[in-house]
Amino acid sequence: MKRMLSLFMTAVIGLTSVPIAVYAQQNSGQITFSQQELDQLMAPIALYPDSLLSQVLMATTYPLEVVEAARFVKQNPTLTGDALVEAVQAEPWDQSVKALAQFPSVLTMMDDQLAWTQKLGDAFLAQQGAVMDTVQSLRAKAQAAGTLRSNQQQQIAIQDGAIDIEPVAPDVISVPYYNPNVVYGAWWWPDYPPMVWVPPSYYWPPYYGDATVAGIAFGVGIGI
Repeated sequence: MKRMLSLFMTAVIGLTSVPIAVYAQQNSGQITFSQQELDQLMAPIALYPDSLLSQVLMATTYPLEVVEAARFVKQNPTLTGDALVEAVQAEPWDQSVKALAQFPSVLTMMDDQLAWTQKLGDAFLAQQGAVMDTVQSLRAKAQAAGTLRSNQQQQIAIQDGAIDIEPVAPDVISVPYYNPNVVYGAWWWPDYPPMVWVPPSYYWPPYYGDATVAGIAFGVGIGI
């Protein structure tokens, strides 16, 4: 857990870093979300690689910028790689939002599910510790269910009692696609079902359907 908290303070994707000062915005430990709600909110992204997860959580605190970035990426489909990095640097967005421009399917999900994005951002600001604990709890459930394991895209390691998810190649990140109702086993809060987002078909890897029925599908690795 210490290592995971450290990742959230110093997380980096490419040249993008998360400023520690941002975390001073959180409410002095005020509890506003139940564990049922935190499980529900975190289920769709808890199995993301640590570095990508950190940027997603930070970006949820800037929902309007997420919308702008999603529109920018959709309007400029030919911009990729270094050209896209340079283009977004001119925009007045938070660095976490700029980092996610490299992951258009993630931005699309956050834009499509804006109410979820806003609520998750509120939870992260108000209860960062509880959010991190929820990530670990969900990862433990997925590991127990046999769906979270090391493969060609990711390495699963336990350090200081925390389950870490790192890309096999440090400069290549693959976005995992999964159904929360499958990967964690039978969902345990019937009144708080997790959000299930199906990405547009042009983001699907060839084996998307079969993989998400049984576990996790991984998109094409994105070089950072």
